[in-house]
Amino acid sequence: MLRTGKFEAGKIARSIDSTGQPSTADVPFPDGERYHALLEDVTDREVILLGGTIDDRETMELLDIGNMLVDNAAARLKIVIPYFGCSTQERSVLPHEAVKAKYRARMISSIPRAANGNRVFLFDLHSEGIPHYFEGGLIPSHIYAKPLVISAANQLAAHIASQVKANEGSDKGPLDGLKVDLQTCMSPDVDKALAEARKKQKLVGEPFCLASTDTGRAKWVESLTRDMVAHGLPVHPAFIIKRRSGGSSTEVLDISADVEGKIVIIYDDMIRTGGSLIRAAEAYRRKGAAHVAAISTHGIFPGDALKRLEDSGQFVRLVVTDSHPRVLDLQSEFLQVVSCAELLTENLVLVTGKKKSPSAGTNKSA
Repeated sequence: MLRTGKFEAGKIARSIDSTGQPSTADVPFPDGERYHALLEDVTDREVILLGGTIDDRETMELLDIGNMLVDNAAARLKIVIPYFGCSTQERSVLPHEAVKAKYRARMISSIPRAANGNRVFLFDLHSEGIPHYFEGGLIPSHIYAKPLVISAANQLAAHIASQVKANEGSDKGPLDGLKVDLQTCMSPDVDKALAEARKKQKLVGEPFCLASTDTGRAKWVESLTRDMVAHGLPVHPAFIIKRRSGGSSTEVLDISADVEGKIVIIYDDMIRTGGSLIRAAEAYRRKGAAHVAAISTHGIFPGDALKRLEDSGQFVRLVVTDSHPRVLDLQSEFLQVVSCAELLTENLVLVTGKKKSPSAGTNKSA
């Protein structure tokens, strides 16, 4: 977000050096405690705190820094959380289960109110009900990744189609050469962004199916497809129809669309182990899909999850945003990572409505 040039960088000390002075080096105390200090004055300034709740340490650091900023007289606090951890635990299913998404929201809500208020910006949440868990005067804003997904899907489809045509009659293996460029569809105003991109002919109209892993994301896929079709893009939605065959297992009954010989791009908000994504790709392939790719906002990929996805042979490419820091170490020809910074920035600027640039105190978990 700092690379956009719209914010000033804020510096935080995370240790004490040998001379007893605050240092930006991230060195914990011997007992594991962590040190924080502001290295500049935030008095009467609007401050953006970029962080995450990817694990307990990062969650506590977000809380500590948020409290520190308010205690040092920040005029307004805006907390930006690209990946909200525990979002799949947004309700209890079994008796006495902890609703972790609610508890995380409560903790963030406990940060004292700055003089001009606190806001939290959340990105493509797993459940649309999570913003209602924030309490007190904290105002939540939910930013959707729809412009990024639409742009990436169209570029993927165009690339796959062009590679297939170029390789007809050859023995060339996996598709290559794609670098997704999201500058054509960055505005939060999806209609405006698509109209401009279409006019510039940067969103190539190659036919494809936009698909979901299951009915849980069907509403999202349908909404994305409607936006694309409204601008003349040749895309059809596809959903997997399942039924529960046991206490913890399901079976695929059918696919809602004809995918025979077509490019299928699966969208899901989050990829963790990738098991459901692989099963979905297998189902579309059994129905005759020629090529399958996948797009996800949040790529978690614990352990060897990414390797299993690639080794499955079901996908020509995965595209994710950089909302979770792990993907930056995993990106490759197979896993392409695109930045969500511009989209987050545009939303922050729209909400800010200020001529004066805010300070940006940053949490390294972002």
